[in-house]
Amino acid sequence: MAGRTSSRRAGLLAPGLVTAVATVLTLSGCSLFDRDEERTDAVSVFDVEVGQCFRVPDDITVELTELPAVACTEPHEQEAYARLTFTEPGTGTTPKTFPGADALKSFADAACAAAFADYVGVDYRDSSLYFTYLAPSPRGWEQNADRTTLCFVTTTGEELTASVKGTGW
Repeated sequence: MAGRTSSRRAGLLAPGLVTAVATVLTLSGCSLFDRDEERTDAVSVFDVEVGQCFRVPDDITVELTELPAVACTEPHEQEAYARLTFTEPGTGTTPKTFPGADALKSFADAACAAAFADYVGVDYRDSSLYFTYLAPSPRGWEQNADRTTLCFVTTTGEELTASVKGTGW
């Protein structure tokens, strides 16, 4: 998968998360992104591994090709906790053609919520954390056979300084 340059589209589940992030960024004057002293490594969205931690990208766009990775002991806003392959409901098969944004959102909402407890150690509904995901874009689906949805644990603007795996938060 290395060398692929197609992009993924971000989708958010947590109600109010987009508003909360936008509010934090507006109120902070984007100081959240003043991190010259911190080391980040760009990781292709196709190479994200479960357990990797990330900063919110400096340039938030609808389609992403890479994410700024940091050690989970460094301040971060997101941690990858699942890589899930889209399958059609009822058939268990992965379609060759793009299933549509609504189908991918439904899949990601349900699949990421289900995988949350296995990683964090508590059901999503009982957690103080949220999740978000990256889902394949139509272009990535058609050109690169990208079928993987990436699930990330996140907060509503607070930074994490350790892995959330098994914490029960």
